[in-house]
Amino acid sequence: MDARDKQLLRSLRLELCTEVLVDGVVIQYLYQEGILTDSHVQEIKSQTTSQRRTMMLLDILPTRGPKAFDVFLDSLQEFPWVKEKLMVKRKEMTVQAPADITEIAPCILKTSPTDQQLNKLARRLGPEWEHIVLCLGLSHSDIYRCKVNHPHNLQSQVVAAFVLWRQRLGKKATIQSLQAGLMAEEVDPSVIQYMLE
Repeated sequence: MDARDKQLLRSLRLELCTEVLVDGVVIQYLYQEGILTDSHVQEIKSQTTSQRRTMMLLDILPTRGPKAFDVFLDSLQEFPWVKEKLMVKRKEMTVQAPADITEIAPCILKTSPTDQQLNKLARRLGPEWEHIVLCLGLSHSDIYRCKVNHPHNLQSQVVAAFVLWRQRLGKKATIQSLQAGLMAEEVDPSVIQYMLE
């Protein structure tokens, strides 16, 4: 799924959770089209409320390849108003493509991110933060430790993980390697710009 569509799903997350019931046709259609696997369907259905089921689906979708967003749109037959809204927003986002992304100076790329910068970054990341820190060299047990130490605050978990990465890698924990990790996970380039502002 491309960065624009991920951003769109994230920006409308709460709205989608209240308006879309994924229990019926949506999940079955995504399964039929090969976007969801058996285990995804089980994971979604195991959630206790319909809002949580929708949230779980929204967490899984961005990891399911380039066709995931379009197939998700097709699955919204019972929710034409939601489909319409997503398509309109998507067009708007295409118009304001990030042409204003500026090059980051090499001297900045070689520095380590500050606590303040990591905090700003954490505010902009969703569930993909785990893949990013794995990409940067942290382990699953490191992630687990960050979650246990900050059980009720996602932003604190993310900051803790990036601080751990910076401590562990020392001078090698540069903004350049962080940018590479973000790009590998297809995070929108504006996120790193926002972090450096």
